[in-house]
Amino acid sequence: MELPAQLDEQKQEPKLDKQGRAYATGKRKNAIARVWIKKGTGKVTINKKDINEYFGREVLKMVVNQPFQVTANENNFDVYCTTTGGGLSGQAGAIKHGISKALKDFDPALHKALRTAGFLTRDSRVVERKKYGKAKARRSFQFSKR
Repeated sequence: MELPAQLDEQKQEPKLDKQGRAYATGKRKNAIARVWIKKGTGKVTINKKDINEYFGREVLKMVVNQPFQVTANENNFDVYCTTTGGGLSGQAGAIKHGISKALKDFDPALHKALRTAGFLTRDSRVVERKKYGKAKARRSFQFSKR
């Protein structure tokens, strides 16, 4: 069973546009990130801002760079992305998901490393909606015995 999977991996070709970029959409919570990657020096631009200007916390910068660390491609790709919705943490997760999918399209050999790290699976957890008759999604109003 292993042999056909390896053959499929070898004959897959990169999905690149005319400028040599790979495109992917990443999602996390309510955040959506459109990501383009191309060979470069490791510059990350988010909504026309540098990553250091857009994300103040080091943890969020680390989350965005995880796909490059797993595939040993640090400072090999330039990233340009636009992101909307959610908060900064959700946007960082969406960018990570988009970068992972774009890396897989750029070089199909990286698929296994990204899959085992869990970066190609969308984290589908979203905020639960508020129900009527409740204070929040599940919390009831305070009960008064008398």
